Formats: sequence, C-alpha cells, structure tokens
Amino acid sequence: MKKIVLVGLAILAVSTSGALAKKKAVKPAPAAAAATAAPAPTTFGQPSAADRALYAKNQRDSGMKKK
Repeated sequence: MKKIVLVGLAILAVSTSGALAKKKAVKPAPAAAAATAAPAPTTFGQPSAADRALYAKNQRDSGMKKK
C-alpha cells in the first residue's frame, strides 16, 4: 500500500514539475511596429451627415420611426 502511494506521489511530482517550468518561461518581446506605417483614417466607421439623413428618411418611410 505504501509503495502505491509513493509511486503515485512520484508520478505526480514529475508530471507537475514540467508544467510549472513551462509557466515560468520568458516570452520574447514583440517586434516594434514599422515607423512608416500609415495611420488609420480618423473617420473610419463614423457615418456622415448624409448617411444619417438617409437612415432617418428610411426609418420614417418604413413606419418604424414617426417624425
């Protein structure tokens, strides 16, 4: 009985030591971004006034928005 417990503890110790060693590994630093990259447009995803007006008109025409 003692032998089974001792073997089980030895197997547990060996299996967890590798997992703990992987967690402590140092990750390499990410590469710096290129300085010549063009910035994203500032109006990306922002609707224009014409888009908002068309949306409101379509809402009124469909009967979803009363104004």
